[in-house]
Amino acid sequence: MEQHEQDIIQKFKNGDQTGLRMLFDLYYTPLCVFAYKYFDSYEKAEDIVQEAFITLWEKNRMINFTGSIKSYLFSIVRNNSINQIKKDLKFRFEEMESKAYNIIEDKYESQQLEERKESLYKEIALLPAQCKAVFEAIAFEKMKYAEVAEDMDISINTVKTHYSRALKQLRSNLDVLVMILLP
Repeated sequence: MEQHEQDIIQKFKNGDQTGLRMLFDLYYTPLCVFAYKYFDSYEKAEDIVQEAFITLWEKNRMINFTGSIKSYLFSIVRNNSINQIKKDLKFRFEEMESKAYNIIEDKYESQQLEERKESLYKEIALLPAQCKAVFEAIAFEKMKYAEVAEDMDISINTVKTHYSRALKQLRSNLDVLVMILLP
């Protein structure tokens, strides 16, 4: 470790804000350029880098630090960037789901939708008993395969087979849009 980095770490340990300032001056621009690889705007990259410095200072991350400051900062920015991307994707998915519902509602009148739902429920009622039970547990009760298998005292593969058969039968009789409208 270089003497310069040791000085910065020592200032952090002593609670001296000049240590943070030295780090900021030294690594801010390279970190922003690095973070920019993850985002479509430089402002977002700057936000990620600024958050990294704030977290570093507020949580006293340098107190027991022994490695390379540069590597540590770049890994913080990388991890924060990845977490932000995941968060952004989640919101985009919710936005897309909302738009899908709007498109469906625009395309079909509510009466048509109700008729299609009723048709779907009739098709579900026609499924074989165990196939129907598995489908309802997964689709309506949001249970996981393992939970259904344990509840019904069958193997996970049997659950998967029943669920797959139910979907296949329902898809062959109804279009996918109706499947989206399930509660």
